[in-house]
Order: sequence, then C-alpha cells, then structure tokens
Amino acid sequence: MSQALAAINRNLALSPTGGVEAYMAAVRQIPILTPAEEQALAHRFRDEGDVEAARELVLSHLRFVVHVARGYRGYGLPLGDLIQEGNVGLMKAVKRFDPEVGVRLISFAVHWIRSEIHEFILRNWRIVKVATTKAQRKLFFNLRGSKKRLGWLSRTEVDAVAADLGVPAREVVEMESRLAGQDVGFDAPVDADDEDAAAFAPAAYLEAPTESDPAVVFEETTTAADGQRRLHKGLAGLDARSQDIVHRRWLQEPKATLQELAEEYGVSAERVRQIEAGALKKMRGAMVA
Repeated sequence: MSQALAAINRNLALSPTGGVEAYMAAVRQIPILTPAEEQALAHRFRDEGDVEAARELVLSHLRFVVHVARGYRGYGLPLGDLIQEGNVGLMKAVKRFDPEVGVRLISFAVHWIRSEIHEFILRNWRIVKVATTKAQRKLFFNLRGSKKRLGWLSRTEVDAVAADLGVPAREVVEMESRLAGQDVGFDAPVDADDEDAAAFAPAAYLEAPTESDPAVVFEETTTAADGQRRLHKGLAGLDARSQDIVHRRWLQEPKATLQELAEEYGVSAERVRQIEAGALKKMRGAMVA
C-alpha cells in the first residue's frame, strides 16, 4: 500500500461523522486496488488472519459504497446513515470473500452493501413497518421504483407489476397504499399554538376505550372478584338439592327446565320453583351480609 493510503488510513473512519462531503472527498483519494493487489490482500486475510489486510480491502472500496448509497437518497434518509450501513455490508462481504472464486471483491460485495442499506431503510422509513417478509421487501423496493416512473398505478400496471414480481395483484395494491401513507404524530406538535391544528391531532378525537384506564380496569376486576366470592358464599349456605337446582337453573348452559328437574327429583314443577325461589332468597341474604 502506498504511503498516501497509509496516511489516509490513520485519519479516516468507516462512518462519515465529520461531514458527508468531506468524507466523500477523502475516500476518493484512496487508490483503487489492482486485481493482483486485491488477490494478495484477500489471501493474507483468509489464510493468515491479517486484519490489516482486511482493513485495506475495506478502505479501498469505500468509494463504491458511496456510489451505491447515493442511489437511495430518494427515501428521505440521511446520506451519511446510508453510507454507514453500506460500509457494514462491505465489511461483512470482506469477511466472507473467497479469492479463489475468480471475481472481483466489489462484484461480490454489492449484494451485502445493498442488503444492509435495504434493512436500514425498512427499519427507518416509517414508524409503522411497511414490509416485514422477504417478498414484501422485494415488492417495496421494486414497486417504489415503478411508481417513480408511473405515478399511481392503473389496474393494467398493477397486474403487470404483480406478474413481473410473482406476487398477487392485491399485495401490489396493498403495498402501494402503504407507500402513499405518512406517519402522523398522536399528539399535537409542541409548537402548535393554533387550536385548530391541535384539534386535528389524533389525541383530540380518538376515543380511548375504558379498558385503557388503569383505575377502571382495577375497579372492574375487584368488583368481579368480590361478586364471585359472595356467590360462592351464598351457595355454600344451601343444602345439596337447592345448590343443584340453582346451579342448573342459573349457572350452566343450557339451563334446565322446571319440568326436567321435577322429574329427576320426583316432585312437581311448582315445588321445584318454590325450592328455587327460597334458595335465591337465602342466597341474597347471605351475599349482602
């Protein structure tokens, strides 16, 4: 490696923390390796574990990461962050590169560089994730490129994109709607002194269910538990026949009829009704005590 490259090595970080323009100017000064130099460094790293050789391979390819990252500027994310993620992919590629395959490192590394940038975009492009599966990720990047050329897709264009990517047309339509969506803050902006602006914040008009109020949840849970305790107390004060009649008439599905219970106990239906009424009255007295 030349002395100029060695000097740059000492001062250049793998992330553009000192300003993107200064970083890009610095990486452009790093000489491009010849095929022989690249092969020699790759063998040193693979065969001898020479970390300095790996560093030289990474540094000499930083300009290519910049080139790839600049192609993703349309996603509204900082170019410096895209470059940094691409550098992570480059380092992963250097670690896995086999010099015996017979291809240049950059040809092998492009996949890893793009992969890391894609993951970063999908994590940060929206608060709500727009693509979680491998198929959705592929659709996200391909569809966004198509929309740049075509705008909103017609039915014919939707079918064409679906056929080209091998996915159902409904998934293309769904992803198109996700791409068109925007993140909305739940609360009004802190600098919004306009009452009308504050009124359009979701916090102002979305109804909060009672289940979201801890006080209401605690009260309902406590009341239900107390009711269960009182019910068991009331049943415990009854004789076995009365317990069975109350349970089968009020606490089970399907409910038993008076006639069914009358035939089982060998009494009239009216007698069963009287036992039931007496048992319920006794239970009420026990439950309020």
